[in-house]
Amino acid sequence: MIETLIGLAVFLLFLGAFTQETFVIVIVYLGVGAWLLSRWWTGHILSALQFSRQFETKVFPGETIAVKVCIRNRSFLPAVWLRVQDYYPMELAEQPQFHQVATLGPREQLELSYLLKAQKRGYYPVGPLDFSSGDLLGLSAEQSLRGAVDHMTVYPRIFSLTNPFIPSSSPMGTLRHRQPIFEDPSRPMGKRDYQAGDSLRRIDWKATASLGRLQTKIFEPSIALETAIFLNLNLDEYSPKDWTHGTELAICAAASLANWIISKRQSAGLYTNGADQLNLTDSAAPIPNRKGRAHLMRILETLARIKARQTMPFTQYLRQHRHGLSWGTTLILVSGSAGEDLFDEIIQAQRAGLNLILVLCGWFTDIHEARARASSLGVTVVNLLDDDSFKIWQT
Repeated sequence: MIETLIGLAVFLLFLGAFTQETFVIVIVYLGVGAWLLSRWWTGHILSALQFSRQFETKVFPGETIAVKVCIRNRSFLPAVWLRVQDYYPMELAEQPQFHQVATLGPREQLELSYLLKAQKRGYYPVGPLDFSSGDLLGLSAEQSLRGAVDHMTVYPRIFSLTNPFIPSSSPMGTLRHRQPIFEDPSRPMGKRDYQAGDSLRRIDWKATASLGRLQTKIFEPSIALETAIFLNLNLDEYSPKDWTHGTELAICAAASLANWIISKRQSAGLYTNGADQLNLTDSAAPIPNRKGRAHLMRILETLARIKARQTMPFTQYLRQHRHGLSWGTTLILVSGSAGEDLFDEIIQAQRAGLNLILVLCGWFTDIHEARARASSLGVTVVNLLDDDSFKIWQT
């Protein structure tokens, strides 16, 4: 197009010089001036654009997310036409693409919107946001402007659990316990008559004065859960038949267990040999045991970004990170297989005073042998084959 216009301008200049017609020269000047003006106009409009993209950046699978694109023309000149296009991965696509053409007057502000749908766990880029504009007659080539890329975190699916059978050896916690081994002084549950051997610090003096005989306070027994979730995402330790399915089940299991533990006001930590998308050169950073919703969100964000890969064997990773755990901590090992080397490491962990649960996810041909081996060590084994398998923790 530009080459054609240049050729036409040169031809008209020669024609005007040959015929001595001033009108032809004026036409050339007007055409060149219009081309320069339209080119400057378009560049000026694009440089004067102010825009932003607003949406919920952290969501759960199945949620529909409204994205609002705000565009403001800070110039005193209008944008004759403006093409707006935003990019996003197919895992978030509610519609094939977002593409719209609009007109912006001087100092005008425009809001455009579209929908995304979180279909799969992950950490996804949203953008860049592209703007293109040009003159009305098409005298100059289109000019474009590219915006920044935002990100959306889609948390893993969380299954509601009611009874995950998690043991604990740590006293003085916040979970009510049926076996009265440890009593929590912060949980009074009644009084009884004084018996020989009762501590004087447990005597309720007000009740004693009222009844005229010594009364001793009774407290509810309780336990504390100190739980470290070890998530194996080494692809070599999952069945080649269902690498994707098995690893996703393992991530969902880790997320659901962490959610249940922290919802009970207990502490949980996450250790995994998977690759974090924000730290692809090494395994995801371990998340030590903590309590609270903010800590749960940190765990879920890591599980959203994490990816399975061929990496350090699970036994080696477990050996490196379990030594810093306190006595009585429960280790939940989430993996796709359990070999002899893993059971040897389980024995060493038990000798160090740690409780263990083994959760095997996906297709595992030697599940009966693993159950028998674990039973001889007093270790609970849970096999998750699909979503329905989580019902074992919902009864």
